[in-house]
Amino acid sequence: MLIHSLELPGIRKIASGKVREIFDLGEHLLLVATDRISAFDCILPNPIPDKGAVLTSISAFWFAHFHSVENHVVATDVQDFPAALKPFAAQLSRRAMVVLKAKPLPVECVVRGYLAGSGWKEYQASRSICGIALPGGLRQAEQLPETLFTPSTKAESGHDMNIDWAECCRLLGEGVAEQVRELSLHLYEEGRAYAAGRGIIVADTKFEFGLLDGRVILIDECLTPDSSRFWPADQHALGISPPSFDKQFVRDYLETLAWDKTPPAPSLPDEVIARTSEKYRDAYARLTGHALAV
Repeated sequence: MLIHSLELPGIRKIASGKVREIFDLGEHLLLVATDRISAFDCILPNPIPDKGAVLTSISAFWFAHFHSVENHVVATDVQDFPAALKPFAAQLSRRAMVVLKAKPLPVECVVRGYLAGSGWKEYQASRSICGIALPGGLRQAEQLPETLFTPSTKAESGHDMNIDWAECCRLLGEGVAEQVRELSLHLYEEGRAYAAGRGIIVADTKFEFGLLDGRVILIDECLTPDSSRFWPADQHALGISPPSFDKQFVRDYLETLAWDKTPPAPSLPDEVIARTSEKYRDAYARLTGHALAV
């Protein structure tokens, strides 16, 4: 079942993001990952088969895997969802989770282990990433001398804006900032080590945290192809942008078009849709050791 947008009659929707629909269940929230895909901050018109199921299933896998931090998951199986959601079981299966109502922190916790993407562009210009000085001579896709915590926040336009450590502390308070930095680095290193054993390099990723009764907990998604840059280890080479399991494949296609990266976004050809879906499913299979149930 392809889902580009979702309404659940009788269940109040409180937000609709680039990928997720969020519903208010009273004590809890319902997060539903649609099959939407965005690039360059634009939602594309074509849904990607199985994308929502992959995102939710991978997040559920990692939330269960990490024991060093509390997370927001209440239930991931529709059989355990509230009775009011039972009529929508077919639409919610594998793509939804019931979560605790935490207050999201206003900082996104980006962790970078390799020189890629915007970090590579900045390094070429200034020999730094997010203002953090790096040694010269590093090549594209090279592992960084040390893993970097480079927080960001959202501008009103919805674009990510890098912030320095001082601004992170100002927004969160020094104690919470120290806590999320430590947690982010620890989760990245643990996740990277696990993924490496399954043939995936986690080049970088983004975590989000929230406050629940004064405690910092892990929320949103976790180490998915949407929040991370995954490379197949057997195709990793220095000096190039390695192939990836994330939506970089879609971005690369869009870069070949005469599109100014403003809405409306162009439609994707069938072969790009099919290849993108395959990449998401492959990431899930490699990480979990079994194919996505269909």
